[in-house]
Amino acid sequence: MSSFHSLDALHAACTTLPMADGEAVSRIQAREAVLTKPAGSLGRLEELVEWFGAWRPLQIDQVDLCIFAGNHGVLAQNVSSWPASVTTAMVDNFTQQGAAINQLAKIADARLHIVPIGELEPSADFTVHPALSPEAFLAAVSTGYDAVPDRCDLLALGEMGVGNTTAAAALAAALFGQDGSYWAGRGAGLDEAGLTRKARAIDRALALHGRAHSPLDLARIYGGWELAALMGATLAARHRRIPVLLDGFVVTAAVAPLALLDPTGLDHTRLAHQSQEQGHRQLAGFLGLDPLLDLQLRLGEGSGAALAIPLVRAALACHNDMASFSDFAIDNKSERIIKKER
Repeated sequence: MSSFHSLDALHAACTTLPMADGEAVSRIQAREAVLTKPAGSLGRLEELVEWFGAWRPLQIDQVDLCIFAGNHGVLAQNVSSWPASVTTAMVDNFTQQGAAINQLAKIADARLHIVPIGELEPSADFTVHPALSPEAFLAAVSTGYDAVPDRCDLLALGEMGVGNTTAAAALAAALFGQDGSYWAGRGAGLDEAGLTRKARAIDRALALHGRAHSPLDLARIYGGWELAALMGATLAARHRRIPVLLDGFVVTAAVAPLALLDPTGLDHTRLAHQSQEQGHRQLAGFLGLDPLLDLQLRLGEGSGAALAIPLVRAALACHNDMASFSDFAIDNKSERIIKKER
């Protein structure tokens, strides 16, 4: 187990990171240059190979998709159209293979792990108190850290938690500035009145707690159970050199403190998709993350991360299995490519 017993220990783990393998990237680029295609013609697939290969050998034997679930005390401010009981119901649905993410995980050939955090008890209402105590925050980060499977080659991350877009928006505001109306989105279907309540709740929290804290303290104050676990899982993946696909707004906000603690803190990640939730595009911009997909998703559950898994598989397959020009000769008269005899 890798439990963090103090914020200092966690801070040290966030700032003592393995770095990308530049020599591996150079080897990848050299092979890409001789494959039977015009240079750069596979676009971002080529970049995905370099990204993956900077952290791990170019082979995927096991993909794991971890969904962290938690509840939020800020629901007391009437910031969601749904009650906290829906979180428990959806966890049950995941377990019974009835949700969208179950089907997407099957298609992606990914092992799905559902991890409830804090026994699904709500965090504190962060408009009144910090969302988590230091002890609870460290426990949640540790749970996420230890949830990453041992043999994982590619990790995809998602979440479930009624009210967690409010927590994500508040954390984004605390980390990067602007007010509640800039970051608050409709989540799972808020109307205009609900959107106003959500923005005001964020503003009250900002007025109470402020922004003059370390990134880890801001994550503790404004985030919540599953956001802390997502950060822990992403940190574990970095320490073990596992590439990570991030899902939408909530996941992006949850891992943002890692980028502020170390400028390279998210180099082992890629943003799977552009969520429809207001604020995600801005947040991705602040972090320099360029989404792989834009399918107008706003489901959560790791759905966008699951859909990006086949892209990574496709990128590696092309790089590993395509022929090189040295394997072929060009028939100038007929402009055919002819495989050389061996």
